[in-house]
Amino acid sequence: MLNALTLATGIAALLLAAWCGWAAHRDQPTKDWHFIGMAAVSLLAVVQLAVGLVLLARGERPDQGITIFVAYLLGALACVPVAGFMSLTERTRWGSVTVAAGGVVLAVLEVRLFDIWGG
Repeated sequence: MLNALTLATGIAALLLAAWCGWAAHRDQPTKDWHFIGMAAVSLLAVVQLAVGLVLLARGERPDQGITIFVAYLLGALACVPVAGFMSLTERTRWGSVTVAAGGVVLAVLEVRLFDIWGG
């Protein structure tokens, strides 16, 4: 897959996690700026899903199987939006912690996607 896109998504996810972790440290809930950051990271995940599906349609295959690759792509796509939605229901510092955890999970999923593709 595109290594640069995977790296960019993972780094963006870690930056989002650090930003929301800092907000949690300061005892603040997620704010509008955090949601803009979540949207940017989610956009990278959408682009990654599209690129992954195009590569599969062109006949390229991941080393560890198509099913697990698509499952990880879908999980990466859903990770940050689900955390963002959960942070809306918890309007305390724990909402920021939830988004920070979602960013870390997305970064781990990116490492695993790289491994599944054969990187």
